[in-house]
Amino acid sequence: MQTLLKGINQEVIISPEHPTAIIGERINPTGRKVFSAELEAGDLSRIARDAQAQVDAGAVILDVNVGAARVDEVQMLPEAVRIVQDTVDVPISIDSSNPEALKAALKVYKGRALINSVNGEKERLTQVLPLVAEYGAAVIALCMGDDGIPETAEQRLAIAQNILEAAQAVGVPPEDILFDPLAMTISVNHRAAQVTIDTAHAIRGELGTNMTIGASNTSHGMPDRQLLNTVFLAGFIQAGVNAPICNPLTNTLAVRAIDLMQGLDEWGMRYIQTYRKLQASQS
Repeated sequence: MQTLLKGINQEVIISPEHPTAIIGERINPTGRKVFSAELEAGDLSRIARDAQAQVDAGAVILDVNVGAARVDEVQMLPEAVRIVQDTVDVPISIDSSNPEALKAALKVYKGRALINSVNGEKERLTQVLPLVAEYGAAVIALCMGDDGIPETAEQRLAIAQNILEAAQAVGVPPEDILFDPLAMTISVNHRAAQVTIDTAHAIRGELGTNMTIGASNTSHGMPDRQLLNTVFLAGFIQAGVNAPICNPLTNTLAVRAIDLMQGLDEWGMRYIQTYRKLQASQS
């Protein structure tokens, strides 16, 4: 099961046999007040810096989201995509809840994009899946539906199966779907991470598809979030998540260690190279 994404020249393959593909999360105004204010003022200068820093730190895909208040995403998202592609040559996860903004960004994208996202809501399926098929993209599919986010792994798996069927009906094959088993906030429900892990195991076992997750969502409201994010990443990746959305500036070495533990890093070379690069940047 291989998901192929392309930048202008660079290709990324996501599969259980390949090392974990890090999707950089930082080009997103959520939780970043300064960046949000800049976007509202029409200032996109931070995007190129964040793109380069994340790729330098180990991201092989970049999530791009400009969904701040009072921002015209239909106008700004394509411009953000252009800036990223002018700066780095990695595939982009085009991230918006606005189908028109997604379409506008897909029109200017050079390569094979990842769309973030679709879910099991009927309206969302009919809005986004045709775009996935039309532009030959891949898509992130959230395991939630018209009734919200299910509490059990079995219910989330059922939604994933429904999304898979709807995607295949419009010509989107399973390898072009990255399911998101949904990382919920551990401070609200101490069982949240375990349900996510159980969901990932179920998707890997029943559907065999590749998976992503917003790993840092789990640690909101807790002390030492970086420690928790590392622990959660280990659990999620071992359960089958192979393209997590995370902060490469703080998580890359941990992800390389997890790959090494799982036998996906021959002689530990990727871990060693990442460690040396990190040490050099700190000296």
